[in-house]
Amino acid sequence: MAWHLGQAYGQDLRDRVLRADGSIREVAARFGVSHSYVSRVRSRRRRLGEDTPGVQCSHRQLKLTGFEQVLIDKVHAVNDLTLKQLCAWLEAEHGMRVGISTLWKTLARLGISLKKRRSMHPSKRART
Repeated sequence: MAWHLGQAYGQDLRDRVLRADGSIREVAARFGVSHSYVSRVRSRRRRLGEDTPGVQCSHRQLKLTGFEQVLIDKVHAVNDLTLKQLCAWLEAEHGMRVGISTLWKTLARLGISLKKRRSMHPSKRART
């Protein structure tokens, strides 16, 4: 039986576990699940009268949640900062210590690019 963190077992297995007679250990061994799973399923039915799984609450909030607008404003105000400089600024100004990859992923999710124009001879640049 394949199970992955953050996913509930299928409803068919849950129904079979609830219909099965026997002790928690016997039912767990018969269906290849843990003792605690059988106990929780039975307890949920007894307490709430529900045979369906509850809401999953194992999601972690992103580390830079709440700092999106601050980052956007800083990048637009000073657009030649490196990721390392942005990390240092976040720690100095807001006390938020993050790694370069976390900051990179956050900026990508916000659609912000720190890509600079390529260096060219001044006569080759497009006039703006």
